[in-house]
Amino acid sequence: MNDMTQPHIVKGGIGDSPKRVEDRRFLSGRGHYTDDINRPGQAYAVFRRSDVAHGNIRSIDAGAARAMPGVVAIFTGEDIAKAGIGGVPCGWQIHSKDGSPMVEPPHPVLAQGKVRYVGDAVAMVIAETVDQAKDAAEALVVNIDPLPAVSNMVAATAAGAPLVHDDAKGNVCFDWHIGDKDAVDAAFAKAFKVAKIDVVNNRLVPNPIEPRAAIGDFDQATGEHTLYTTSQNPHVIRLLMGAFVLQIPEHKLRVVAPDVGGGFGAKIFHYIEEAAVTWAAAQVNRPVKWTCERSESFITDAHGRDHITHAELALAEDGAFLGLRVKTMANLGAYLSTFAPSVPTYLSATLLAGVYTTPAIYSEVKAIFTNTVPVDAYRGAGRPETTFLLERLVDVAAKTMGMDRVAIRRRNFIPPDAYPYQTPVALQYDSGNHEATLARCMELADWNGFEARRAESAKRGKLRGIGMSTYLEACGIAPSAVAGALGARAGLYEVANVKVHPTGSVTLYTGTHSHGQGHETTFAQLVADQLGVPFEQVEIVHGDTSKIPFGMGTYGSRSLAVGGSAIVKAVDKIIAKGKKIAAHLMEASVDDIEFKDGKFTVAGTDKSKAFGEIALTAYVPHNYPHDELEPGLDETAFYDPKNFTFPGGCHICEVEVDPDTGVVTLLNFTAVDDIGRVINPMIVHGQVHGGVAQGIGQALLEHAIYDEAGQLLSGSLMDYTMPRADNLVSIHVGTESTMCTHNPLGAKGVGEVGAIGSPPAVINAVVDALRDYGVTHVDMPATAQKIWSIINAASPRMAAE
Repeated sequence: MNDMTQPHIVKGGIGDSPKRVEDRRFLSGRGHYTDDINRPGQAYAVFRRSDVAHGNIRSIDAGAARAMPGVVAIFTGEDIAKAGIGGVPCGWQIHSKDGSPMVEPPHPVLAQGKVRYVGDAVAMVIAETVDQAKDAAEALVVNIDPLPAVSNMVAATAAGAPLVHDDAKGNVCFDWHIGDKDAVDAAFAKAFKVAKIDVVNNRLVPNPIEPRAAIGDFDQATGEHTLYTTSQNPHVIRLLMGAFVLQIPEHKLRVVAPDVGGGFGAKIFHYIEEAAVTWAAAQVNRPVKWTCERSESFITDAHGRDHITHAELALAEDGAFLGLRVKTMANLGAYLSTFAPSVPTYLSATLLAGVYTTPAIYSEVKAIFTNTVPVDAYRGAGRPETTFLLERLVDVAAKTMGMDRVAIRRRNFIPPDAYPYQTPVALQYDSGNHEATLARCMELADWNGFEARRAESAKRGKLRGIGMSTYLEACGIAPSAVAGALGARAGLYEVANVKVHPTGSVTLYTGTHSHGQGHETTFAQLVADQLGVPFEQVEIVHGDTSKIPFGMGTYGSRSLAVGGSAIVKAVDKIIAKGKKIAAHLMEASVDDIEFKDGKFTVAGTDKSKAFGEIALTAYVPHNYPHDELEPGLDETAFYDPKNFTFPGGCHICEVEVDPDTGVVTLLNFTAVDDIGRVINPMIVHGQVHGGVAQGIGQALLEHAIYDEAGQLLSGSLMDYTMPRADNLVSIHVGTESTMCTHNPLGAKGVGEVGAIGSPPAVINAVVDALRDYGVTHVDMPATAQKIWSIINAASPRMAAE
């Protein structure tokens, strides 16, 4: 069923597309971001950062800087150590295949003894103004003895390479594996043919439109700390920072994440600046504010991707997949960021089955420390890496077998009647129909008419190509018990508190956080649909640990599937209580009360009470079942999912390559995704558009490049190429939905599908365009210079023509 045609109960309910509520303030310049907050008497922090990738800190002379105008205080790693402040913790533990735990070096708030990447903070300067703090930070005399650095994984694992951390031998954090090696070896022993590929998943800088910022505040009278921060999960920051870094009891620590201008994963993690300003505010007894500048964000925000992978696929004579063998090296950077160990392992290798019935899979992942910015989850987090590998390998397999690209996929799809489907790599998929998304996407993209378009391009001297990606991903990491067994150091449930006011309007407090996804609209639709109240009478509150019972935030496309399910459970409690009140008022049995379209009705009669009447009765309980119920209409629910959710789909891209310049031009892009239930089609379109744009950026343009000394060469928007409007094309979006079977909404998640499905579709199209040049693979990004070099180094079969 196409969810665009779903019926809805009320205007602004499920399936409708009301305009985003939050856009009224964003488009009128009334958003309230962290940098918009100014506390009375605040001072400003600037961090002095290492300009070498690796070195011993010999001394930091702050004498002259302390005497400069406006300087309030200067703190170094030595001050942090004396205060007994802990290091920034990692939120996920991985064990190597020999059973040993990962190497987990301390990550101090300010560098102590050594610096390990360009951008490592060695001191924090606090002054009356930002400019004064900058001047004093420059005046610090920082004496660092440079040490040899390693900036790429191959160099880091070479014999005799410099060690980033002394206890990480060979710079290896862990050497992990999953799957059945013997079964895979047996599959390869009987293979008719073997397809092989080596791929690089290029390193990316997230670059949300709003740089990170943090304000620490301290109330001496109450001993309460407040942190305002650009975070996707304020409760997690409170837990990690309070318990493990600053040792502040949670009731004395409030974390507020106001409007957040994009995150893409980069604002999930607990960063050193958050702990530093929170601690410093108590030391100087005044608020301390830090706002990251764009050039600073390039060397402080966690980077994404950066995997090198070799993969082999064993094939039967009829093209059936027999076994898959994968070896990956994953760059973790200089320190373990919050969720970094989970990305190349449980968020990546467990998806190696993809949409296919491969019976045997074995994967090894070696995680490497380098003298670079820490690497962590970036939109898709592990699933784009696996999807790119699989979908490139399937195209190579088709060529190896002499089969059509579509036919080999159809030959190996998991059929709809095979669900629930147990994969060989831990996960069990609950639902899907890959043939439906493929067929719909091919129809919308006019796949069958492509050869005529290729011929037309050839007449103009252009090379035209088409590529597809059929993918599946995992969202809503859960349940907590399973996630804990896999190494998560926190529960992964979600919380909702629904408060119905006496007049029937509703305030929802949710533990998820919105940073562009439109939660204030989608969640209001969900509540309005369930309760039958006007959409405009639902208020959404998030981002403040003093208002929300708890919550795990927003990442992994979990907000609707997990957070929305918690909302459903809380609203169900509201309705259940409302039925008891209605039964009392209408002198009926609770079992006879029905609730629909905002009315409580006695079954088989015309006796009814509107939702607003029940709400008022709950707060003005003159005629009320006091012996059974407390007054009020306010309910909280926790939801811990039974399984991951598994969105999937098909993306098709069409490109044209100019052989004279190597420029790749996008011509068409079509995405048909199975995301389960669609609440707001307009927001779904927007999420897919944004994700596809980021995927196109990775495929064609973006690459964070370090030199051998560990200097980031692409450290500004002059050198790091982000996609612009003229790099993109109109994106055709459709849905073919199968419902999630284990949450009350049937929702699967949409936030990351665009970034997951699009990169291999783009590169498959580029390779197809270059087919007459003998090209079988192009690593991302497929820049004009790279494509031009490939064309000029090749000998096309058509050259004589």
